[in-house]
Amino acid sequence: MNMPKRYSQGLVKPSLFWRYRRALTFSVLLIILPLGVNAEFDHTSWNELLKKHVVVLADGQATQVNYEAMLKDRIAITQYLEELASISRGEFDAWSSSEQLAFLINAYNAWTVELILSEYSDLRSIRQIGLLPFSAWRRKIVRLFDEQHSLDEVEHGMIRGWGIYNEPRIHFAVNCAAIGCPALRAEAYLGKSLDQQLEENTKLFLSDRTRNYYLDGQLYVSSIFDWYEEDFEQGWHGINSVSEFLLNYVTELGLDADSILFLEQERIRIEYLRYDWDLNKVQ
Repeated sequence: MNMPKRYSQGLVKPSLFWRYRRALTFSVLLIILPLGVNAEFDHTSWNELLKKHVVVLADGQATQVNYEAMLKDRIAITQYLEELASISRGEFDAWSSSEQLAFLINAYNAWTVELILSEYSDLRSIRQIGLLPFSAWRRKIVRLFDEQHSLDEVEHGMIRGWGIYNEPRIHFAVNCAAIGCPALRAEAYLGKSLDQQLEENTKLFLSDRTRNYYLDGQLYVSSIFDWYEEDFEQGWHGINSVSEFLLNYVTELGLDADSILFLEQERIRIEYLRYDWDLNKVQ
């Protein structure tokens, strides 16, 4: 290896040269790279709002929202939504897939709460808000990535439609402000704990006998499994059907050995229960 002339003349020692070079490179990167790239989004304010205003029932199987109290914290909700809107698509794309998904679920839930608050007076159901083709889910109320989106676009166009996440358990996390919907979790979703949170949500929901139960040789489950059947057929963890998905939660469903065998053999008839669209407000 030939040493550059300036080193042989003793002007700069090789070890010092590389130290200077690394320091200079690091300084340049700090200037060029935007702050926060690859950093997780801070959902603390949303987490505090949920802990404060979401009432947990039946050990987490269901929750109710104190919308009247939420109205008093409208400024905090607005600030959180503005923080979500400040994230560019470039920043978002630099995150891990779990951080992205947590961000989108929180955005969907927060904007749903905001929509309910904007129409709260005498509101009995989210389905009272607007009529097709201008229903609650099709209003362009969500500000993300420098554009206006609807709740449908966030759920079906991004979370489900991008083909990135392939995560059927999101249906036990996105909340439609209805009693029939899986509970609005009393904490924000975080990328680092998302898998654990989604799994816990799924188990709690399937343990709720008002929405999923086995009786007289038939399995009665939420209409979610009917509406989004295709999401349970995409090979998540090797699962390709609703029946295979439910077989992962036989304990939560309360199935005995015989019913498990029948479900494995697809000899159990699956019935989908009526969805309760009443508002998930504190009674």
